[in-house]
Amino acid sequence: MNIENTSSQMRKGILEFCILSVIKQGEVYPSDIIAKMKSANLNIFEGTLYPLLTRLKNAELLTYRWVESNSGPPRKYFSLTDKGNDFYTELATTWNELSGAVEKITQQKI
Repeated sequence: MNIENTSSQMRKGILEFCILSVIKQGEVYPSDIIAKMKSANLNIFEGTLYPLLTRLKNAELLTYRWVESNSGPPRKYFSLTDKGNDFYTELATTWNELSGAVEKITQQKI
């Protein structure tokens, strides 16, 4: 087995939840998401983030608004919709149950 592949798959599995967690904290510009993820050692690239944001928007979990910029083109700021908040709550419940179970199993002494 390849550890890099397994690690990558684990990170991909929680990426959506982490991105929604960042957006839940308040309206956010994509580069801010990248910075927050990087500060938590969850590196994400624009080529991964933008398609995921589009998918979440198309699923009506996110909305965005354009904001004029003094130093370039307008910027797209994302926030959660009501449906997105509900989805996030369900993901948080699932994450708490799953992480608790994994913690319990991995901390057991054999």
